[in-house]
Amino acid sequence: MSSRTRVFVFPGGLLEVAADSDEADDGTGIYLECFGSSDGNDDMELQEGEVMRYRPTALGYLRMDVSGIGQLWDESRIRQTATRLGFDLAAIILYDPLTGRPPLARLKAQATRLRAEAVIVPGLTHFEDGRIPPAITLKLDVITVCPE
Repeated sequence: MSSRTRVFVFPGGLLEVAADSDEADDGTGIYLECFGSSDGNDDMELQEGEVMRYRPTALGYLRMDVSGIGQLWDESRIRQTATRLGFDLAAIILYDPLTGRPPLARLKAQATRLRAEAVIVPGLTHFEDGRIPPAITLKLDVITVCPE
């Protein structure tokens, strides 16, 4: 019988997986150690479906009609801004006005589901009338790529 141990280090913790070769892969021997949490509370209880993160979560948002042929460039700048500011970019929400859906409905739903802290947009022109809706600023920090 041979024993295998694998250690994975990640920012804020350590994952150790130890198993004997004849053991079933049933999760026995898994040990997760977290070195504390950002709020100072060491009791890190996750709700069902919640993912442990070590960086704050952000969403990207852009209007396809505003970006036009520069959509890929705008998406790239959103990703770069998220990385530079230390966010975990969970998704980029693309809004197409041809769908007839409310422009910010999907953004609000995703932000709530993922517990996002910020939304990154290429510019204020991606919001109606160039103004950030108050319903968004109540839940999220809004970061514009240009002007930052």
